[in-house]
Amino acid sequence: MKKILETERVRLREFLLKDAEFILELVNTPLWIQYIGDRNIHTPGVAEEYISDNLQKGYQKNGFGLWLMELKETATPIGMCGLVNRDSLDDVDIGFALLPKYERQGYTFETATATLKHAKEKLQISKIVAITDASNIASIGLLNKIGLKFEKELKLSEKDTVLLFS
Repeated sequence: MKKILETERVRLREFLLKDAEFILELVNTPLWIQYIGDRNIHTPGVAEEYISDNLQKGYQKNGFGLWLMELKETATPIGMCGLVNRDSLDDVDIGFALLPKYERQGYTFETATATLKHAKEKLQISKIVAITDASNIASIGLLNKIGLKFEKELKLSEKDTVLLFS
């Protein structure tokens, strides 16, 4: 298990295949499906493939990726936060998602702030952006709170227009 960073209450670490049940739960929450989209991950086996083919490959290719957020005291997985190098964006972007029962407790703010600091200081990434759905008020609020400002509307595909923050 590769630990990335720790905050007061949360540890960020790389995803392992044993996290498949958690991924299955997270990517099928109503808000994930509404704002990020249905990834068709509906079995533990497909969740393992997502971890190995997407998350772990990202670590190898970029030296960073989306990491598992877990409570330090109990090692309970609560969400994901990290950095993504998308073909559709010029810059690395920060992303996050949380299980519903851990929302509105400051975990994502705490972790996203530490992730931005890690990106700048440890990974030497000078510019971080973020994308979100225009109707995702909670995400927009958090992006503003961590210091990112709305830059423009961005059309990723025919059906997908997002707001870009930097």
